[in-house]
Amino acid sequence: MLDIRPNCECCDKDLPADSKDALICTFECTFCKLCAETVLQYKCPNCGGNLVERPIRPAKSLEKYPASTDRVLKEGGCVSHE
Repeated sequence: MLDIRPNCECCDKDLPADSKDALICTFECTFCKLCAETVLQYKCPNCGGNLVERPIRPAKSLEKYPASTDRVLKEGGCVSHE
């Protein structure tokens, strides 16, 4: 089950569970669309995998399976993978 992390690892922007602005890799590294597009070129800086839109867990399911509250932030921010 996805953690549904609450923030962008690059800029620390809040990404609520219902955000359409959240992208993830297969390891659930989480980034906002702006960082994914402009800084990362849709490539995870941690594993090198692609970034895709994070699925949205239905509100009813969030009651039983809440999103994570653990914030993950890359020390020093993100750098481009060019």
